[in-house]
Amino acid sequence: MKLTLRVWRQKNPDAPGAMATYELDGVSQDMSFLEMLDVLNEELIVKGDEPVAFDHDCREGICGACSLVINGDAHGPERTTTCQLHMRSFQDGDTIDIEPWRASAFPVIKDLVVDRSAFDRVIQAGGYITAPTGAAPEAHATPVPKADADFAFEHAECIGCGACVAACPNGAAMLFTSAKVNHLNVLPQGSPERETRVLDMVAQMDAEGFGGCTLTGECATACPKGIPLFSITAMNKEWLRATRKVKR
Repeated sequence: MKLTLRVWRQKNPDAPGAMATYELDGVSQDMSFLEMLDVLNEELIVKGDEPVAFDHDCREGICGACSLVINGDAHGPERTTTCQLHMRSFQDGDTIDIEPWRASAFPVIKDLVVDRSAFDRVIQAGGYITAPTGAAPEAHATPVPKADADFAFEHAECIGCGACVAACPNGAAMLFTSAKVNHLNVLPQGSPERETRVLDMVAQMDAEGFGGCTLTGECATACPKGIPLFSITAMNKEWLRATRKVKR
């Protein structure tokens, strides 16, 4: 395939950015999107130009590092991570716009790489348990109803990629925060911090400058792991419950 790539280039956080156009030929439909960017960078290096900086790690849809907006969609036209998006999703002659996540809480570091440490600070605010460590307890010592276990596992699938923030017209992080709150709050191990967890994580989310949620649903549509929209409702219930029980 022959493609026209319009890529966001930005030298550093303080420099102005702009779209740069590149022509790329010989792209195989079996390539992943990141492999296509590797080919582009190889050509740029041969020409003596600076390669495009983009984030990646596992390339297996696990780590969530491959954060790109492709033709206006977080992670591209398929509901998957960018590293698992293949070039067969595009046609010969296509023009593809490639941009970083667009959110004030995710400042651009360089080109397509953004600083997502705001997510780390949200987790640090309450995404932990104080259960004692040591030898593994008997598996049946603390029974967990299957419905609760399924709910926890569903939310634990969140990989923190940030697609929910990039897709949200308000730049909200409610889906991410709710996933991290819900998967611990429903389990016995997370019970001691149940109230403080949701209050602290929501407060940190607001402090990071994420936008307000208006339940447009774009976050759940873009989430590559299928975190459901009702996760936000569940967290809101947890927050209301906590505000009645905890006096600050």
